[in-house]
This record gives sequence, C-alpha cells and structure tokens, in this order.
Amino acid sequence: MVETSKRPKSLTDLPGVGPSIANKLMDAGFTTIEALAVATPQELSTITGIPLATAQRIIKAAREALDIRFKTALELKRERLSVRKITTGSRNLDALLGGGVETKTITEFFGEFGSGKTQICHQLSVNVQLPEEKGGLNAKAVYIDTEGTFRWERIESMANALGLDPDKVMENIFYIRAVNSDHQMAVVDELMELIPKENIKLVVVDSVTGHFRAEYPGRENLAARQQKLNRHLHQLMRIAEIYNVAVVITNQIMARPDVFYGDPTQAVGGHVLYHAPGIRVQLRKSRGNKRIARIVDAPHLPEGETVFAITEWGIRDPESE
Repeated sequence: MVETSKRPKSLTDLPGVGPSIANKLMDAGFTTIEALAVATPQELSTITGIPLATAQRIIKAAREALDIRFKTALELKRERLSVRKITTGSRNLDALLGGGVETKTITEFFGEFGSGKTQICHQLSVNVQLPEEKGGLNAKAVYIDTEGTFRWERIESMANALGLDPDKVMENIFYIRAVNSDHQMAVVDELMELIPKENIKLVVVDSVTGHFRAEYPGRENLAARQQKLNRHLHQLMRIAEIYNVAVVITNQIMARPDVFYGDPTQAVGGHVLYHAPGIRVQLRKSRGNKRIARIVDAPHLPEGETVFAITEWGIRDPESE
C-alpha cells in the first residue's frame, strides 16, 4: 500500500506530466490526481487533445499513485477496517446499519413522503461534525438538494440539542440546490476538488432520482434515463471509495399495480439503483413520531428492521423521548 506521505501531491509530481500537460489537464477540469484516476483514456485524450497513449500512461500513473491495483483479500480486509462510521443519533438505527453510516459506501434511504429520509440526512450532516468518541468524524458535509427540502432551522435545532454552536455547524455544511440532472452530475464532478480541500466526509444527495424522473418521463425515455442515472451513481461510488467518504442518497417510491402479495411499492430507479448502493434501507411510517427502518440489501449485514423516532431534537430512539 502506498503511504500517504509518499503520494504525489500535484499533477506535475506524476511521471510524464510536465507543466504544459498539467496546464492542459487543469484547463479541462482535471485538477486532481483523483480526477485523473477515474477518467478513461478516450475521455482524457478527447477533452485535452493529448495523444491517447499519453493519456493511458497518465491515468496508469494516477491509479498507481492512489494504490488502485489488484489486491489480496487480506489487504482488502485491512482496508475495510479503515472504514469509519457516522452515528444516526439512534442506537437502534446504528445497530441495524452495523454501527452507523459507513464511509467508502453509498447508503440509500427510500420510502414514502414523511418517512424520515430528509430528517436522517439533516441529522447526519450535523453528526459528522462530532468528535469520533461521540460518533462523528470531526469533518464537514456536502448537501446536494434536488427538491428544495433542506431546512436550516432543523440543522439549528439538531445542533442545539447536541450542545454545538449552530452557526459553526451550518458553516461546515456546503449546500447547493441542483436545478436539473446535468447540474446534479456537474456538482458531483466539482467535489473532486472540494472534498480534499475542505475535509469533507459526508456527501448527501436528497433525492438522487427526482430530476431524472421528471426529465425522462414515459417508457420511451426509460433507457436514456437509466444510462444517465447509472453514470451518476458510478460518479458517487468513485467518490466514496477514493476519498473514504460516506455517500448518502435518498429515493422516492412508486406503486406497483401488478403486485398482489407483499409490498406493492418499490424504489424509483429500477435495477440500476438495486446494484449501485452498498446498503439499501427502506423507511416506513409507524404510530406518531415513530418510523420503521428495514435493511433491504447489504452484502455484509443481516436482513432486519428496527424502530426509531423523529423528535424536535432530531433522530433518536423511541424510548429516549
């Protein structure tokens, strides 16, 4: 494994990248080694005008610098031990998630309106700023809002409940309203620069499918929508893995009139979304302020469900009201 102290710091530290090529790369938006590592040679060559063979060498050097290579299962196990977790504020929900929301992973919360998806996103944006001994990562958050659901008032009350300075907490959340699907994807590209510069450990997209669903209606647009959504999810997956950040996405549900037994609802996005997130959690309303969370898919977690509550102070366990 490449030691962090020995890793190249800038593009010109990569073999074969002189000042003129570095300028071409930066002008084209490839300003970090991470951005190069996840590019394709064809894309790099076309955008920058450098020869394909040169683009291949540069990408190979960037990937080696970031230790993206074949690894043994034992190395992978050691890397997994470096995964960190953010508390949700509810011990029940943390236990269901194996200790909290993981870095290096996409966690999807889906459910009907009012089931608690946005509340969890707000709470995580506050909790990631807590010290590690209190379930945080001493870090900042990015909140990509596609539906206008972000409320600073909730951040303020959640911060006050934890004894944190609300203004300081809000200063550590980078908020942006994504106006359409292209803008949403462009914002994620920009994170390649922002994340290492600002010590960001949580990226929230609330909701991930809203714009795609609105812009590509009908069966005739389904293929185009799914391809674009797939590209977006892969963007998010690369960011989670390369920067060791937690990516949390929310999703809506839609009714399935063909289902007569079991749950007649499913998450929007179809099979593309089924395969992308590491952990998929369905949320349902219960009595009063209680909500039910159920693990639908997670390769390393058992299926199960639990109850949590949405209180004026934020996400909590029902018994702690």
